[in-house]
Amino acid sequence: MSVLDRDGPIPLYVQVADVIQERIAGGQLRTGERVPSEAALEAEFGIARTTARNVARELRRRRLVHTVRGEGTFVGPAGVPRVKPTRALHARIAEDLVARIRRGELRPDRPFPSDTTLMRQYGVARVTARRAVSRLRERRWVVTVPQRGTYVCGPGEWPEEPSR
Repeated sequence: MSVLDRDGPIPLYVQVADVIQERIAGGQLRTGERVPSEAALEAEFGIARTTARNVARELRRRRLVHTVRGEGTFVGPAGVPRVKPTRALHARIAEDLVARIRRGELRPDRPFPSDTTLMRQYGVARVTARRAVSRLRERRWVVTVPQRGTYVCGPGEWPEEPSR
């Protein structure tokens, strides 16, 4: 988490926008790449959703990014080709969760992390966290019990094929 001056005169959204601008200038975020989502900004900087929303607005005001409704905010002006991730984010999260299950970090027959926990851990929106869990459910890594929650399946129930 980056250090922000929470008591100073510069609004938090401006400070975070400055950090993102530095990443763009330093080449860590390139033209066409997606800027971290509101959920990712919340997780990384410990800010509220409204503050994260204002970060994107500030970056647009500075003409550093553009937003595509339903897809996200991207570096550069509108019309530049967007860099598509090679693999969907929810699929990458599901793969990481399978690795955590195999390592024993997420134990069989124990509650699986909630959507909110996954959102914080991975810095993603609720829909992305739910898609990752749905992917694990389809492949029988986890099971959801009505009115009880989602649990990690026992090792004897794990699929043989890769998580993809």
